[in-house]
Amino acid sequence: MSYPNAFLRRGPSANSGLTRSAVANTQDEQIVAQGLPPYTEMSRRNRGWQVMNTSAVAGLVVRPSTTAHATLYNNNTAQSEIALVIDRVFVFNLVTTAAISGYSLWGCVHPTGRAADAADITAFKSMSGLATAYAGAARFDNGATVTDDGWFPIGEPSLTGGVTVAPSGAKAIPLEGRIIVPPTAAFSLAPVSTIVGLTFTVGFSFWELPLPMGE
Repeated sequence: MSYPNAFLRRGPSANSGLTRSAVANTQDEQIVAQGLPPYTEMSRRNRGWQVMNTSAVAGLVVRPSTTAHATLYNNNTAQSEIALVIDRVFVFNLVTTAAISGYSLWGCVHPTGRAADAADITAFKSMSGLATAYAGAARFDNGATVTDDGWFPIGEPSLTGGVTVAPSGAKAIPLEGRIIVPPTAAFSLAPVSTIVGLTFTVGFSFWELPLPMGE
């Protein structure tokens, strides 16, 4: 089926500004369709960023508490209302052992009022492909000391391949906005492994948006 060009237009229509009535079908439903794949518009606006550490750190063999492998801090002022909306997190198991073992990724949301974390990793990469350097206020702190504000597992556990020293693979875990980091808050990650000897790198992708919090 072919469609008139008006159906493919993303800008204002020829009748923009006119009042229209929404018409329901025989079941009192309004049928709508999304114009583009999910997240396309946010990337088009250059709101999406990704960052991760590149030096692997040994996984914890206990439940996380006050040491994080990676912390994403929102250094915007409260007046700005610029939030970091977490799109996904990812973990890469760089070094394994000769024994098949398992690991899981844990996360901790730190509430507003946290002191600013260091900016250990500054290579934030755009998700739009635009040649634009990151100019926002997010900070990535590698190996920060944090407050134990409650750690919870993220995603499903994984198994290693049991090959000495060889990497075991990576996985990305979609969060799709379930975690929001408002100004002066932070979000930490830590991989927990079943045995000593596994090392990991971890990271975040997020949307940086003006987003008033609360009711």
